[in-house]
Amino acid sequence: MITINLYYRGTGGSALAFAGEMEESGIADRIRGEEGNLRYEYFRPLDDPETVLLIDSWRDQEALDRHHESPMMTALAALREKYDLHMTAERFVSEDLGTDDRFIRK
Repeated sequence: MITINLYYRGTGGSALAFAGEMEESGIADRIRGEEGNLRYEYFRPLDDPETVLLIDSWRDQEALDRHHESPMMTALAALREKYDLHMTAERFVSEDLGTDDRFIRK
């Protein structure tokens, strides 16, 4: 699994407005419905009201590549421009927790 944390930063509440429009317009749900999408959720950091975090997880690189080539990317890019957002990203590739699993309370 590949997980990308995308931090959308703006001013005057624009990042939150962007996430709201992504949800209300149905773009987020269409992305969630793409083959290979495992998670697509927005969060707000408690210490930064001008940032929204997107946790975006995909089964594999092929699924992520198909997403990047999909028509949703054009709509998404237009909304980022509309709200004048800037982004940073972190990429993680999951692996078995192994012995660390004993520290996870379920």
